[in-house]
Amino acid sequence: MSRLKDETLSIRTSAEIKRLLRLAADRERRSVASMIEILVLEYARNHDLRLGRPSEDPSKANV
Repeated sequence: MSRLKDETLSIRTSAEIKRLLRLAADRERRSVASMIEILVLEYARNHDLRLGRPSEDPSKANV
């Protein structure tokens, strides 16, 4: 599924996590950004997480 990619995400992590992410991306023949998307989508699917609307900002949700 094609998604509009108009957001930037910047994270700080350990060298170990960065290397593991790169290894996973290489194994799947994906970019690191694409691998992160796959991991987040898989987590959301496994934990029944859904957005109410495509533009919904989860940081502003009433929890």
